[in-house]
Amino acid sequence: MTRLSVNINKIATIRNARGGNVPDVIKMAVDCEKFGAEGITVHPRPDQRHIRYKDVRDLKGVLTTEFNIEGFPCSNFISLIKEIKPAQVTLVPDAPDVLTSNAGWDTVEREEELKKIIAELKPVCRVSVFVEADCRMVEGAKRCGADRVELYTESYAANYAQNKEKAIEKFVVAARKADEVGLGLNAGHDLSLENLQYFNRMIPNLQEVSIGHALISDALYFGMENTIQMYKRLLL
Repeated sequence: MTRLSVNINKIATIRNARGGNVPDVIKMAVDCEKFGAEGITVHPRPDQRHIRYKDVRDLKGVLTTEFNIEGFPCSNFISLIKEIKPAQVTLVPDAPDVLTSNAGWDTVEREEELKKIIAELKPVCRVSVFVEADCRMVEGAKRCGADRVELYTESYAANYAQNKEKAIEKFVVAARKADEVGLGLNAGHDLSLENLQYFNRMIPNLQEVSIGHALISDALYFGMENTIQMYKRLLL
């Protein structure tokens, strides 16, 4: 079964809107695990507008499932990964001012840069690289030394309602390429109750999905425990 990692950034966004500690990000993460999440994902950004570095440190001591930390590999982020030693780091090419992740790495153009970063982080934890559904980018991630790729699924989600068969095509090809070159496969961005089941059914060797915005939004209607179980049923 594909593992569900819950991205809790949006819980921190709500907390930060009022200050204080409501909702309690650390308790919510632990509760997500109790409700069935097989992992917790966070994506600290330089402006700390949602998850803060302190949250990452506090989570380290309490999580019992897989801890996945996403982010741009600036020096502070790399130091944080070496300190926390999560199960997985997912490298994302975010500029400091982006609202949300909006592109994958160009693993061909930035191969030498990524090789150095990945070589530095691989002794610490598993390294995944956020890429477009493009065979060249998948092959580039392998040359860079990554353990996994995470396919950036925004275009799939955007086109799913119009033509799901066409929307999934390039992701199937990229997934097969990842398997061919020996890379593990994750996916994330705009996956939801509407489009997750088809994606999971069509993508070979999918190991993990990281879902935040849609899942947290659904939890406002259905409750967190029920929502996590709804998503997990789509991954059977």
